[in-house]
Amino acid sequence: MAYNEFIADRIRQVFKERKANFYEKKMMGGLCFMVDDKMCCGIHYSKKKETDLLMARIGEEAYDHASQKEGVQPMDFTGRPMKGFVFVTPDGFDLEKDLEYWVDLCLAFNPFAKKSKKRQ
Repeated sequence: MAYNEFIADRIRQVFKERKANFYEKKMMGGLCFMVDDKMCCGIHYSKKKETDLLMARIGEEAYDHASQKEGVQPMDFTGRPMKGFVFVTPDGFDLEKDLEYWVDLCLAFNPFAKKSKKRQ
């Protein structure tokens, strides 16, 4: 199953409300929202958990506080969690204010995030 288009639309709306200059990129079996050529956040369908997950790039400083919120778990694709990234289950972003919280946290970290190296 692919990512949930309704969730993608909700994320797009938050970016538009924030007047964020973003584009979308399909990757990691989901959809990533890119800001300044850096992954900001995205959605992914977990076959293992059979649910949609919000991928949030929030940085290591915000990680401890954010990991205490409902539905948050380390972002782990390979058996090793990615630093500064979390997955959020639908319980943690069903409400608009909760989704806005996560997108705002991602946008706040984005200027400090490193760009991926371009492949040649």
